[in-house]
Amino acid sequence: MKLTLDPLMHCDRSLPDVTRLVAELGWKNLELCSRDDFFPEYWPPRPDKKRVSEFKTALDETGVSLVTALLTYRWSSPNEEERLAAIRYWKRAIPILLELECQTVNTIFDRGPSPQSTGYLGPEATAEASEVAFWKSMEELLPIFEMNKLPLHIEAHPDDFVEQNNLAVDMIRSINSPWIRYLYCAPHTFYLGDDIGEMLRYAAPVLAHVHVADSFNHKRGWRYILNPPGTPARIHQHLDIGMGEVDWDTFFKTLAEIGFDGILTSQVFCWDGDRALESSRFMLKKIQEYLDKYSK
Repeated sequence: MKLTLDPLMHCDRSLPDVTRLVAELGWKNLELCSRDDFFPEYWPPRPDKKRVSEFKTALDETGVSLVTALLTYRWSSPNEEERLAAIRYWKRAIPILLELECQTVNTIFDRGPSPQSTGYLGPEATAEASEVAFWKSMEELLPIFEMNKLPLHIEAHPDDFVEQNNLAVDMIRSINSPWIRYLYCAPHTFYLGDDIGEMLRYAAPVLAHVHVADSFNHKRGWRYILNPPGTPARIHQHLDIGMGEVDWDTFFKTLAEIGFDGILTSQVFCWDGDRALESSRFMLKKIQEYLDKYSK
Protein backbone atom coordinates (compact mmCIF):
# COMPACT_ATOMS: atom_id res chain seq x y z
CA MET A 1 0.00 0.00 0.00
CA LYS A 2 1.26 3.47 -0.89
CA LEU A 3 0.73 5.92 1.98
CA THR A 4 0.56 9.32 0.33
CA LEU A 5 0.14 12.94 1.41
CA ASP A 6 -1.98 15.58 -0.30
CA PRO A 7 -0.06 18.76 0.66
CA LEU A 8 -2.82 21.31 0.06
CA MET A 9 -2.39 22.73 3.59
CA HIS A 10 1.25 23.49 2.80
CA CYS A 11 0.73 25.20 -0.56
CA ASP A 12 1.89 28.57 0.69
CA ARG A 13 5.33 27.13 -0.17
CA SER A 14 6.87 26.59 -3.59
CA LEU A 15 6.41 23.11 -5.04
CA PRO A 16 10.09 22.13 -4.51
CA ASP A 17 9.78 23.30 -0.88
CA VAL A 18 6.56 21.34 -0.50
CA THR A 19 8.34 18.23 -1.77
CA ARG A 20 11.16 18.68 0.74
CA LEU A 21 8.61 19.25 3.52
CA VAL A 22 6.74 16.06 2.63
CA ALA A 23 9.99 14.13 3.09
CA GLU A 24 10.76 15.91 6.37
CA LEU A 25 7.32 15.00 7.71
CA GLY A 26 8.06 11.31 7.12
CA TRP A 27 5.98 10.70 4.01
CA LYS A 28 7.51 8.85 1.06
CA ASN A 29 4.77 9.55 -1.47
CA LEU A 30 3.10 12.71 -2.75
CA GLU A 31 -0.31 13.36 -4.31
CA LEU A 32 -0.01 16.62 -6.22
CA CYS A 33 -3.04 18.71 -5.29
CA SER A 34 -4.58 21.50 -7.34
CA ARG A 35 -2.27 24.52 -7.35
CA ASP A 36 -2.75 27.82 -9.13
CA ASP A 37 0.88 27.73 -10.31
CA PHE A 38 0.74 24.18 -11.68
CA PHE A 39 -2.60 22.40 -12.20
CA PRO A 40 -5.32 24.88 -11.15
CA GLU A 41 -8.87 23.62 -10.84
CA TYR A 42 -10.75 23.94 -14.16
CA TRP A 43 -8.04 26.03 -15.84
CA PRO A 44 -5.27 24.91 -18.21
CA PRO A 45 -1.91 23.73 -16.86
CA ARG A 46 0.37 26.63 -15.84
CA PRO A 47 3.94 25.29 -15.48
CA ASP A 48 6.70 26.07 -17.95
CA LYS A 49 9.69 23.79 -18.53
CA LYS A 50 11.68 25.44 -15.75
CA ARG A 51 8.98 24.88 -13.14
CA VAL A 52 8.52 21.26 -14.20
CA SER A 53 12.29 20.72 -14.04
CA GLU A 54 12.55 22.26 -10.57
CA PHE A 55 9.78 20.02 -9.28
CA LYS A 56 11.33 16.91 -10.83
CA THR A 57 14.72 17.79 -9.33
CA ALA A 58 13.17 18.11 -5.87
CA LEU A 59 11.48 14.72 -6.26
CA ASP A 60 14.78 13.13 -7.31
CA GLU A 61 16.78 14.74 -4.51
CA THR A 62 14.33 13.82 -1.75
CA GLY A 63 13.38 10.37 -3.00
CA VAL A 64 9.70 11.31 -2.76
CA SER A 65 7.55 9.50 -5.34
CA LEU A 66 4.89 11.40 -7.25
CA VAL A 67 2.31 8.66 -6.91
CA THR A 68 -0.63 10.63 -8.27
CA ALA A 69 -1.93 14.06 -9.20
CA LEU A 70 -5.41 15.48 -8.82
CA LEU A 71 -6.72 17.18 -11.97
CA THR A 72 -10.21 18.64 -12.29
CA TYR A 73 -11.58 19.77 -15.63
CA ARG A 74 -15.13 20.26 -16.96
CA TRP A 75 -14.96 17.15 -19.10
CA SER A 76 -18.59 16.26 -18.33
CA SER A 77 -20.05 19.64 -19.19
CA PRO A 78 -23.17 19.74 -21.38
CA ASN A 79 -21.73 22.98 -22.74
CA GLU A 80 -19.72 21.72 -25.71
CA GLU A 81 -17.29 24.64 -25.73
CA GLU A 82 -16.52 24.02 -22.06
CA ARG A 83 -16.16 20.27 -22.62
CA LEU A 84 -13.79 20.72 -25.56
CA ALA A 85 -11.66 23.11 -23.50
CA ALA A 86 -11.40 20.43 -20.82
CA ILE A 87 -10.22 17.89 -23.39
CA ARG A 88 -7.51 20.31 -24.51
CA TYR A 89 -6.42 20.82 -20.90
CA TRP A 90 -6.19 17.06 -20.35
CA LYS A 91 -4.06 16.69 -23.47
CA ARG A 92 -1.71 19.42 -22.23
CA ALA A 93 -1.50 17.97 -18.71
CA ILE A 94 -0.75 14.34 -19.59
CA PRO A 95 2.71 15.00 -21.16
CA ILE A 96 3.66 16.98 -18.04
CA LEU A 97 2.61 14.07 -15.82
CA LEU A 98 4.63 11.66 -17.95
CA GLU A 99 7.70 13.90 -17.79
CA LEU A 100 7.39 13.94 -13.99
CA GLU A 101 7.04 10.13 -13.99
CA CYS A 102 3.73 10.46 -12.20
CA GLN A 103 2.39 6.96 -11.58
CA THR A 104 -1.36 7.68 -11.75
CA VAL A 105 -3.78 10.58 -12.09
CA ASN A 106 -7.08 11.10 -10.26
CA THR A 107 -10.11 13.24 -10.98
CA ILE A 108 -13.82 13.68 -10.29
CA PHE A 109 -16.87 12.85 -12.40
CA ASP A 110 -17.43 16.60 -12.54
CA ARG A 111 -20.03 18.89 -13.89
CA GLY A 112 -22.94 19.45 -11.51
CA PRO A 113 -25.47 20.31 -10.56
CA SER A 114 -26.21 16.98 -8.99
CA PRO A 115 -29.56 15.31 -9.65
CA GLN A 116 -30.75 16.77 -6.32
CA SER A 117 -29.72 20.35 -7.09
CA THR A 118 -31.74 23.11 -8.67
CA GLY A 119 -30.24 23.50 -12.15
CA TYR A 120 -28.28 26.67 -11.46
CA LEU A 121 -26.28 26.12 -14.66
CA GLY A 122 -29.41 26.31 -16.74
CA PRO A 123 -32.08 23.78 -17.72
CA GLU A 124 -29.71 21.95 -20.08
CA ALA A 125 -27.35 21.00 -17.21
CA THR A 126 -29.06 17.77 -16.19
CA ALA A 127 -27.41 14.61 -14.90
CA GLU A 128 -28.37 12.90 -18.16
CA ALA A 129 -26.75 15.62 -20.27
CA SER A 130 -23.61 15.49 -18.12
CA GLU A 131 -23.38 11.72 -18.53
CA VAL A 132 -23.69 12.06 -22.30
CA ALA A 133 -20.79 14.53 -22.20
CA PHE A 134 -18.78 12.25 -19.89
CA TRP A 135 -18.98 9.30 -22.28
CA LYS A 136 -18.16 11.50 -25.24
CA SER A 137 -15.02 12.72 -23.46
CA MET A 138 -14.12 9.21 -22.31
CA GLU A 139 -14.23 7.93 -25.88
CA GLU A 140 -11.57 10.48 -26.80
CA LEU A 141 -9.41 10.31 -23.68
CA LEU A 142 -9.44 6.60 -22.86
CA PRO A 143 -7.15 5.66 -25.79
CA ILE A 144 -4.67 8.31 -24.59
CA PHE A 145 -4.57 6.92 -21.04
CA GLU A 146 -4.26 3.38 -22.37
CA MET A 147 -1.55 4.29 -24.91
CA ASN A 148 0.52 6.03 -22.22
CA LYS A 149 -0.21 3.31 -19.64
CA LEU A 150 -1.34 6.02 -17.23
CA PRO A 151 -4.04 4.82 -14.78
CA LEU A 152 -6.93 7.19 -14.13
CA HIS A 153 -8.82 7.03 -10.81
CA ILE A 154 -12.25 8.69 -10.68
CA GLU A 155 -14.21 9.66 -7.56
CA ALA A 156 -17.83 10.62 -7.03
CA HIS A 157 -17.87 14.13 -5.58
CA PRO A 158 -20.57 16.19 -3.82
CA ASP A 159 -22.51 18.11 -6.49
CA ASP A 160 -21.08 16.12 -9.37
CA PHE A 161 -23.62 14.52 -11.68
CA VAL A 162 -22.57 11.32 -9.90
CA GLU A 163 -22.60 11.56 -6.10
CA GLN A 164 -23.35 7.96 -5.12
CA ASN A 165 -20.76 5.25 -4.56
CA ASN A 166 -22.58 2.38 -6.27
CA LEU A 167 -23.49 4.35 -9.39
CA ALA A 168 -19.88 5.55 -9.71
CA VAL A 169 -18.61 1.98 -9.38
CA ASP A 170 -21.09 0.70 -11.97
CA MET A 171 -20.07 3.38 -14.47
CA ILE A 172 -16.36 2.65 -14.01
CA ARG A 173 -16.90 -1.08 -14.34
CA SER A 174 -18.83 -0.51 -17.57
CA ILE A 175 -15.81 1.26 -19.11
CA ASN A 176 -14.13 -2.17 -19.11
CA SER A 177 -10.58 -0.86 -18.97
CA PRO A 178 -7.92 -1.84 -16.42
CA TRP A 179 -6.60 1.74 -16.71
CA ILE A 180 -9.77 3.33 -15.29
CA ARG A 181 -10.38 2.64 -11.60
CA TYR A 182 -12.36 3.98 -8.65
CA LEU A 183 -11.32 6.34 -5.86
CA TYR A 184 -13.32 6.21 -2.61
CA CYS A 185 -13.14 9.53 -0.75
CA ALA A 186 -13.86 8.92 2.95
CA PRO A 187 -14.79 12.54 3.83
CA HIS A 188 -17.56 12.23 1.21
CA THR A 189 -18.95 9.11 2.88
CA PHE A 190 -22.23 10.70 3.97
CA TYR A 191 -22.98 11.71 0.37
CA LEU A 192 -21.81 8.45 -1.15
CA GLY A 193 -24.23 6.23 0.76
CA ASP A 194 -25.16 4.87 4.18
CA ASP A 195 -22.96 1.85 4.97
CA ILE A 196 -19.21 2.43 4.58
CA GLY A 197 -18.33 -1.26 4.76
CA GLU A 198 -20.95 -2.22 2.20
CA MET A 199 -19.81 0.55 -0.16
CA LEU A 200 -16.16 -0.49 0.00
CA ARG A 201 -17.05 -4.12 -0.63
CA TYR A 202 -19.18 -3.11 -3.61
CA ALA A 203 -16.28 -1.05 -4.97
CA ALA A 204 -13.65 -3.74 -4.37
CA PRO A 205 -13.37 -5.01 -7.99
CA VAL A 206 -12.30 -1.56 -9.23
CA LEU A 207 -11.06 0.16 -6.05
CA ALA A 208 -7.52 1.47 -6.50
CA HIS A 209 -7.34 4.59 -4.35
CA VAL A 210 -8.81 6.01 -1.13
CA HIS A 211 -8.73 9.52 0.33
CA VAL A 212 -8.58 9.66 4.11
CA ALA A 213 -9.98 12.54 6.16
CA ASP A 214 -12.80 12.79 8.68
CA SER A 215 -16.16 14.50 8.32
CA PHE A 216 -19.42 15.02 10.19
CA ASN A 217 -22.66 13.45 9.05
CA HIS A 218 -24.53 16.41 7.54
CA LYS A 219 -27.77 14.38 7.47
CA ARG A 220 -28.32 14.62 11.23
CA GLY A 221 -31.06 17.12 11.97
CA TRP A 222 -30.29 20.83 12.35
CA ARG A 223 -26.55 20.30 12.36
CA TYR A 224 -26.03 22.93 9.67
CA ILE A 225 -28.11 26.05 9.21
CA LEU A 226 -27.93 27.34 5.65
CA ASN A 227 -29.47 30.45 4.20
CA PRO A 228 -31.59 30.53 2.21
CA PRO A 229 -33.36 27.33 3.32
CA GLY A 230 -33.22 24.64 0.67
CA THR A 231 -29.93 25.80 -0.82
CA PRO A 232 -28.26 23.03 -2.89
CA ALA A 233 -24.87 23.75 -1.27
CA ARG A 234 -22.85 20.62 -0.51
CA ILE A 235 -21.23 20.75 2.93
CA HIS A 236 -18.51 18.45 4.21
CA GLN A 237 -15.14 18.65 5.92
CA HIS A 238 -11.64 17.22 5.53
CA LEU A 239 -10.60 16.81 9.18
CA ASP A 240 -8.04 14.76 11.09
CA ILE A 241 -9.09 11.19 11.84
CA GLY A 242 -11.18 11.19 15.03
CA MET A 243 -12.52 14.71 14.66
CA GLY A 244 -15.64 13.66 12.74
CA GLU A 245 -17.99 10.71 12.46
CA VAL A 246 -16.55 8.46 9.75
CA ASP A 247 -16.42 4.90 11.12
CA TRP A 248 -12.69 4.33 10.84
CA ASP A 249 -12.66 0.86 12.35
CA THR A 250 -15.12 -0.33 9.72
CA PHE A 251 -13.22 1.55 7.01
CA PHE A 252 -9.81 0.01 7.72
CA LYS A 253 -11.21 -3.39 8.67
CA THR A 254 -13.05 -3.58 5.34
CA LEU A 255 -9.99 -2.49 3.38
CA ALA A 256 -8.11 -5.38 4.98
CA GLU A 257 -10.95 -7.82 4.25
CA ILE A 258 -11.06 -6.95 0.54
CA GLY A 259 -7.26 -7.03 0.26
CA PHE A 260 -6.89 -3.39 -0.71
CA ASP A 261 -3.29 -2.63 -1.69
CA GLY A 262 -3.57 0.59 -3.66
CA ILE A 263 -3.00 4.28 -2.91
CA LEU A 264 -4.09 5.66 0.46
CA THR A 265 -3.89 9.46 0.57
CA SER A 266 -4.19 11.65 3.64
CA GLN A 267 -6.33 14.55 2.42
CA VAL A 268 -6.88 16.92 5.35
CA PHE A 269 -7.57 20.51 4.29
CA CYS A 270 -8.63 22.43 7.37
CA TRP A 271 -5.45 23.80 8.99
CA ASP A 272 -2.58 26.16 8.32
CA GLY A 273 0.75 27.05 9.93
CA ASP A 274 2.08 24.82 12.70
CA ARG A 275 -1.28 23.09 13.07
CA ALA A 276 -1.02 21.89 9.47
CA LEU A 277 2.41 20.40 10.17
CA GLU A 278 1.08 18.69 13.28
CA SER A 279 -1.87 17.32 11.32
CA SER A 280 0.30 15.81 8.56
CA ARG A 281 2.49 14.08 11.15
CA PHE A 282 -0.54 12.87 13.10
CA MET A 283 -2.27 11.45 10.02
CA LEU A 284 0.73 9.33 9.03
CA LYS A 285 0.95 7.91 12.55
CA LYS A 286 -2.79 7.31 12.90
CA ILE A 287 -3.19 5.68 9.49
CA GLN A 288 -0.31 3.33 10.23
CA GLU A 289 -1.89 2.41 13.59
CA TYR A 290 -5.13 1.44 11.88
CA LEU A 291 -3.32 -0.53 9.18
CA ASP A 292 -1.34 -2.41 11.82
CA LYS A 293 -4.50 -3.07 13.82
CA TYR A 294 -6.24 -4.80 10.92
CA SER A 295 -3.27 -6.34 9.11
CA LYS A 296 -3.66 -10.01 8.35
